[in-house]
Amino acid sequence: MDRRARRVLLTGWFSFLHGEVTAGDLLAAQAVQQTLHQAGIAHDTAFSPRFAPRALHLDAADPARYTHLVFACGPLHSRPAPDGTSPLLELHARFARCHRIAVGVSVPDPTDPAATLFDDLLHRDLAGHAPATDLSLHAPAPARPPLLGVILTHGQHEYGPLRRHTTVTRALTDWLPTTRAARLPLDTRLDTRDWRLPATPDELHTLLARLDAVITTRLHGMVLALRAGVPALAVDPVAGGAKVTAQATALGWPAVLPCESVRPRHLDRMLRWCLSAQGRRHAAACAARPAGATVLDDLLGRLHQPPAHPARGSGGAGPQAPHRT
Repeated sequence: MDRRARRVLLTGWFSFLHGEVTAGDLLAAQAVQQTLHQAGIAHDTAFSPRFAPRALHLDAADPARYTHLVFACGPLHSRPAPDGTSPLLELHARFARCHRIAVGVSVPDPTDPAATLFDDLLHRDLAGHAPATDLSLHAPAPARPPLLGVILTHGQHEYGPLRRHTTVTRALTDWLPTTRAARLPLDTRLDTRDWRLPATPDELHTLLARLDAVITTRLHGMVLALRAGVPALAVDPVAGGAKVTAQATALGWPAVLPCESVRPRHLDRMLRWCLSAQGRRHAAACAARPAGATVLDDLLGRLHQPPAHPARGSGGAGPQAPHRT
């Protein structure tokens, strides 16, 4: 067949509505795409509408348009999906006139029709045969996007009607998936029993120090990021500004947004600044311990003064009981 007449539809578990989309599967797809592109073979890739709403979806792919169907990565099985259908068996039936090839797949049961109906089976692992390296290892080199830590608060009920936590959290969680970044949920809460949380401040510092920036609505999310020399995009979740804004002012840290200004364009602009060389330099400067007089000096000064209420047994009357009405 003339190479120019070939057209391949690339599929995988990432193509099915109820299929699971994993990083390994997508990297395998990228490896196949790169191979087809370099060989000059025309191809399309079908994605689940849940994962990629604007991409080509399997239902919209016309079988008559393709000479070959390639299924990449994952296990071959005919177990039913939540809707009772078998995605792989339906794929075989719909594209029966295409030459169907499975590549880089696991074959738990060689007699399963999901496997036997392929015209060519280029396995990753199959009992009795030597295994092949996973396709993800052949994918293009990673782009290495920035790593963002996300530290949000849902409490702080002491602010009463001024709380805008729900609105701010919704705005941030809608915006975060649009960032070209890897995102890591974190918490400043410590727990010695839950391995998912740091047990000591030093453990949290180790995590923060490896980030490129922090997105936070917590005072200590901002402060501890800056203590680690990491820029923090802070959003004050209290109407009119409260402790987050006050602390940013005390530190001279400019990347703080009031809850009234949480818009994607403002978040994008502030994140770009945090990830810039200027933002990193400013965060590094904040990492230094505050110079000059501090509230700790004030504390020592007060402790060196005579107590306002002499201790019991020292001849004083001691503190008075509160008057009850």
